[in-house]
Amino acid sequence: MASGHLNPSLPVARALVDGGHEVHYLCREQMREAIEGTGAEFHDEVKQMPEMYEGRSPDMFGALNDVTREHGLEDEPLMVAMMKTKEIMGEMMLPGLLRWLKDVRAQVVVCCPLMNRDACLACEILGIPCVGIMTTAGPGSMALACKDFMAKMGLTVEECLEHRKNYQPLHDCFEHLVTTAEFLADPIPKDLAEIYEAAGTKFIFVGPLLDKAGAKRAAGHKFSGKAESHSDPVEKLREAKALGRKVIYCSMGTVITGDSPEVGWANRMKVENEEKGFTGKELCQAAWRGAFEALGSDEADAPLLLISLGPQADALDHLQLPKNAFCLPVMPQVDLLKAGVDLFLTHGGQNSFMESLSVGTPVVVCPGFADQPVNAQKAVDLGVGLQVTRPVCELEDVEEELKKYQTNVKAAVAEVFENESFKSSAQQCSQELRDAGGVDRAVDLLLSIPVDHPQTLGGA
Repeated sequence: MASGHLNPSLPVARALVDGGHEVHYLCREQMREAIEGTGAEFHDEVKQMPEMYEGRSPDMFGALNDVTREHGLEDEPLMVAMMKTKEIMGEMMLPGLLRWLKDVRAQVVVCCPLMNRDACLACEILGIPCVGIMTTAGPGSMALACKDFMAKMGLTVEECLEHRKNYQPLHDCFEHLVTTAEFLADPIPKDLAEIYEAAGTKFIFVGPLLDKAGAKRAAGHKFSGKAESHSDPVEKLREAKALGRKVIYCSMGTVITGDSPEVGWANRMKVENEEKGFTGKELCQAAWRGAFEALGSDEADAPLLLISLGPQADALDHLQLPKNAFCLPVMPQVDLLKAGVDLFLTHGGQNSFMESLSVGTPVVVCPGFADQPVNAQKAVDLGVGLQVTRPVCELEDVEEELKKYQTNVKAAVAEVFENESFKSSAQQCSQELRDAGGVDRAVDLLLSIPVDHPQTLGGA
């Protein structure tokens, strides 16, 4: 599971444990510390699902790569390969998941419906109530995100569905609290809305699920290695604010800085099977350089630039840091935002976008993929920030496009930093998000579910 799909559940788990309830997580080893920090019990997904992971890479994307190779799909675009293999992988995961749910005597299951479709199916088989925590902008969000992502890869939704329909192995296998406010939800296509209505699925908008100060969060999308630091960026922020300095926080998320195929650190997107555009490393470094050019300085009263680099050893290769920049592999993002960031340069992932708006912080969004371009445009429409679009260019044009991109980031950072209207708009959004209820409302909803009558809630 990607950390962005896990973190919103942690404060809910903490509140349930504090209330005397037993909470179990089935997840990856690199998430153990954050999970156990809530008082919940961690269970290793790889050990519980030998049908899926025995003889295959324990890394989520590594296992996907192994399965695609087993089925001769290694040359397919990422989106096509995932659509062809998701039920096949679900069949492999389901036996272990069913055993585990019986072992822990689960009465209610909380999952990410985007990442854990197998959990929803297991609940249906066992008759257990299932609640989804949806970490995107509502049930209509993926229609927009997938369409945009496929277009960047030179595909249409219809083409992907045709690939899936004609893939023979699929004929041999089977076949929710929302972390935003309703005013920020993406529109639901009419046909999808009719399906949800017929199924009796409810979507309850509870707003961002933010943990207490100092809480451990899952960070990084790199399977091996662990990024740690004993420095305290929150203290540096407070010292800077006490001196009257502004604070800019930069983070490009966990997937782009991780090892994910096509969208990770060393990879480029494929369009009609040809690599195009920036690698994750090129994208991140160009964004950071733009911020350095806009606000980097040797002056003592210059803004403090906090850069969350991610887990890669070469994150700072060929970068010249200004004296007012402070970099770490991982930073406590929610704590920093609550302590008073004046501008957030972000990839625009749903959690980061909601966390910034929840405290009224304006943004410069440098989107990578999926729902990030949608959120970037939403930031512009709401007046809370600006976006810098990721180019999808030919490889011979990468160097020139990187220079343009860096210049555009510099201009966007300077404009949002200097124009108070962006902060004013972000603060208006902040109040509406607080009114959604957050962790307290999510916990109340979970505890209100009658465990002897299965039902499904969709989160938003």
